[in-house]
Amino acid sequence: MSRHRKMYINTANLVTIDPVGPAQGTAFEEYGKGKNLFLTGAAGTGKTFILLHLALKEVLQKETPYDKVVLIRSLLPSRDIGFLPGTLDEKSNLYQDPYRILVRYLFQMPNEQEFQMLYDKLIGQGSLEFYSTSFLRGQTFDRSIIIVDEAQNMLFHELDTIITRTGQDSKIMFSGDDAQTDLKKNNGDRDGYRQFSNILEDMKEFSVITFGIGDIIRSGLVRSYLIAKTNMGIRESG
Repeated sequence: MSRHRKMYINTANLVTIDPVGPAQGTAFEEYGKGKNLFLTGAAGTGKTFILLHLALKEVLQKETPYDKVVLIRSLLPSRDIGFLPGTLDEKSNLYQDPYRILVRYLFQMPNEQEFQMLYDKLIGQGSLEFYSTSFLRGQTFDRSIIIVDEAQNMLFHELDTIITRTGQDSKIMFSGDDAQTDLKKNNGDRDGYRQFSNILEDMKEFSVITFGIGDIIRSGLVRSYLIAKTNMGIRESG
């Protein structure tokens, strides 16, 4: 079966990102070794940002074995988007907006109109796709770089399902922080994230990297707040 020919996207506009802090440095190094990644830990450390950078940079190379970046997350902690107004696409678009902003930071474009054309091209030709955990049945992602974001909000069976959708010539990367989970703490739902990470730690194909407060890259008040919150052992309620 012939592969879909993608339109060329000028990667000269893709900004150069250097790792900030020891954990980001380890992530770049392990990715360069061909490892699948599981990035876990403190908020504000740029986990999702660097994964999206690494994935897009590789997918957009002229001689790449990968066709697309697949970004997967849970749409809502309740996993039920039926209560939101609008069509399924309109509901899903609400959760694509943060990633559009990240992509905007990854490309140095002369103006917003030029960026929108580039972003529409990425989406239109399938170089960047979005999926919810609710709609993975029957999917297999071949020749893809898969990013699973907000993994701490997924049950074990969801994480288990996602990794089994990794197809031929694909790699997969996870990002999460169990201190920010929206899952209830008294029914065992939160245990799935830790159980899953323990499994990956036992696999030679994966590198599990923990981000601590020393890896927080946000500046000013936000950084001080995150550090103080972590030092006090305060976790998300639920």
